[in-house]
Amino acid sequence: MSGTWQQIEIAGKPAEVFDFGPDRPPRFGILYLHDFNQTKLRDHPSLTNLLEQFDFACICPSGKRCWWVDRICQEFDANISPERYLLEAVLPFFQTRWKLDPRAIGLSGVEMGGQGALRLAFKYPERFPVVAAISPAIEYHEWYYRDTPIMEMYSSKEQCRQDTAPMHVHPSSFPPHIFFCCDPADSEWFRGNDRLHEKLAALGVTHQCDLENTVGKGSWNYCAKMAEPAFHFLAAGLERESRRLL
Repeated sequence: MSGTWQQIEIAGKPAEVFDFGPDRPPRFGILYLHDFNQTKLRDHPSLTNLLEQFDFACICPSGKRCWWVDRICQEFDANISPERYLLEAVLPFFQTRWKLDPRAIGLSGVEMGGQGALRLAFKYPERFPVVAAISPAIEYHEWYYRDTPIMEMYSSKEQCRQDTAPMHVHPSSFPPHIFFCCDPADSEWFRGNDRLHEKLAALGVTHQCDLENTVGKGSWNYCAKMAEPAFHFLAAGLERESRRLL
């Protein structure tokens, strides 16, 4: 049976869900965080095919331009931060719908969602042991003075920088399966990815990254190229986690 996309609500907010129906329970789940432009995963058949190939259920919550942080973003919600929403509403939905516990759920995302996935994994490595980010917008504080909600969420550019993914890396407590990649031609986000790689290497944090493959300009061309290795990484990491005794 082929999987299908459905539009649902989780705690009153829209989300898109990919699954195979009651007769085919998924092996694992993927929490996918969208980019700043709110590109839908379902609009890219090659990525849907990978969900099929790896037997992944997937939830794609709608976060608007929230940057997936633990700060109130008015256009997302006036009372709950995007991070708390993911932890308190979306993550439990995997258990409710598919009986998947948190360690059977991989984190992934592109650009804004990629940095959001890394931030969550670094902050909560026991909940999110497997993460794969494509073109993560790690140094999003560089957008502080642009027309985005960031200036509402942080009092200064420096306060924003202090909340970026690298600042949440703990040298002795980190996800065991970390993958990220960025096109060297991506002048917007490559520097942050390279700096994260250097920091993780200096701290001895095990990770995999690809900072060499390039397609030139066109973020979704790059995403299409790197989605397969990212999903392979997610599947392998989740399989290893499923065999852990503790």
